[in-house]
Amino acid sequence: MEDPSRNGQISRRYWLLAGVAVPLFQVRGGEPFAITFDGDNLHVSAPTLHFLSGRPLARLKDGATVVYLSQLTLFSDAYTTVLGRSMDRFVISYDIWADDKFSVTIPGVRSASNLSAAAAETWCQENLAINATGLAPERPFWLQLDMRTANQKELASVVSGLGISLGKIIDLLATKPGSDDPPWRRQAGPLRLADLVRTPGRGPRNG
Repeated sequence: MEDPSRNGQISRRYWLLAGVAVPLFQVRGGEPFAITFDGDNLHVSAPTLHFLSGRPLARLKDGATVVYLSQLTLFSDAYTTVLGRSMDRFVISYDIWADDKFSVTIPGVRSASNLSAAAAETWCQENLAINATGLAPERPFWLQLDMRTANQKELASVVSGLGISLGKIIDLLATKPGSDDPPWRRQAGPLRLADLVRTPGRGPRNG
């Protein structure tokens, strides 16, 4: 998969590849959740996952910065036994001087600006991946994506001078945010690497 940080542009190729990836369906209303494999990492796309909406979007347009926490979890069975986790933090802001444009940052990693709401959601999804090195091609597995907003008090419990507490992020993602900030979840499985579309890789990813 191409590096989404290159010139801050969203890759059309990403969505074309996602379109031919194995189509999967989540418990919530059969919403599509597609997965590809680059030889090291599993990448996900969920075109119907619109998290820049509702109260979080209203706060952004009021000038606030909104932080989203995401977690991809790899299971060896139906969402019980964890094989691995990958967590990310997306910091999103709104450009009040532009026409519905957003900036997105993964602190200390990469960023993009001048994005529409749809492009910002796509950029975040392009940066979701979990390492699957060592997983046998024929071995069944399950995958789950969780995402929710985090307020300043919650972030203070997760991020400190010592770094990010992965355990606290896991606990936080397991709890529901406020009534105006619903959590988002997508699930897929059973899957096999042998059945997934192969895409160009960017190297191993921790987690």
